[in-house]
Amino acid sequence: MEEEKWYGILWQFLWQRRRTAALLAAFAGIYAVVFYLYDMETEAVLYAGGLCVLLGAVVLCVSFFFYYNAHKARINLLQNVEILDEELPKPQTLAEADYQEMVRSLKEAYDRNLRERQRERRESMDYYTTWVHQIKTPISVMRMTLQGEDTEENRELLAELFRTEQYVEMALNWMRLGSDSSDFLFREYALDQILRQAIHKYAPQLVRNRIRLTYEPTDVTVLTDEKWLLFIIEQILSNAVKYARNSSLTISVTPDKMLRIADTGIGIAPEDVPRIFEKGFTGYNGRADKKSTGLGLYLCRLTAEKLSHKIGVESTVGQGTTFSIDLHRDALWVE
Repeated sequence: MEEEKWYGILWQFLWQRRRTAALLAAFAGIYAVVFYLYDMETEAVLYAGGLCVLLGAVVLCVSFFFYYNAHKARINLLQNVEILDEELPKPQTLAEADYQEMVRSLKEAYDRNLRERQRERRESMDYYTTWVHQIKTPISVMRMTLQGEDTEENRELLAELFRTEQYVEMALNWMRLGSDSSDFLFREYALDQILRQAIHKYAPQLVRNRIRLTYEPTDVTVLTDEKWLLFIIEQILSNAVKYARNSSLTISVTPDKMLRIADTGIGIAPEDVPRIFEKGFTGYNGRADKKSTGLGLYLCRLTAEKLSHKIGVESTVGQGTTFSIDLHRDALWVE
């Protein structure tokens, strides 16, 4: 909240007392008329009037001092609303007491709703976590069964099973990103090891979709969370598998720690590029695919923000798409 200037507060102080000022002016007018009709000495009237004006100015200044300090105290409470019910000033009028009681009632209702929401969030998180771990068992059994015989049908089913696993992990990560608890562990990681994990996981899909991969190992280390950076990379590879079939995929790292994942697939329509990281946005390609959820890249953006990485995209229809992740961080020195 922008801090208000003192003269603005003074104007509001005077404006709130405009009726009292008008009443005092009316009283002064009545006394002036009466004194005039009774032919009282002008000097005595002016002397008494001057004393009244001086006393009024003093009282007005003192009142404004307390008014200004009370305003500052309320602004401080507004910025620290968690301690609102403990730090409310003593009410000076019945109206202030009524307002404070209403504020306390609203604060209690807010706290109850917040506790209820947190409880529901924890229960949902526990449910999804349990569901993910339970669903992995039948998925593993199906995978072992399908791998028992190498047929075209089994390979097709394994690809669909792989997608199912990805959606399961996406559901769990969605809950974790929205959780109040922190699931991040920051340290220096070898970027090559993270990339190799993603490539190894998606290798069968790349081969199946005839995507030629070009990647040269790198010795770059980055400050990040391995699990969540891996999640971002996997989501980008998942998009490449869907929209860059029978093409090539190049993964490169620049000296300034810019990770680039470029494909030569169908590309993204120019009007869709600014919106692909929005929640639920599928764009032209997603609508054509009929299977896009519009959540993968949205989760990538949320994750990148929590990791303090910058993610961007460049694309040309018919030529391909390049995702970039800025992993550069300025060195922090402790004095």
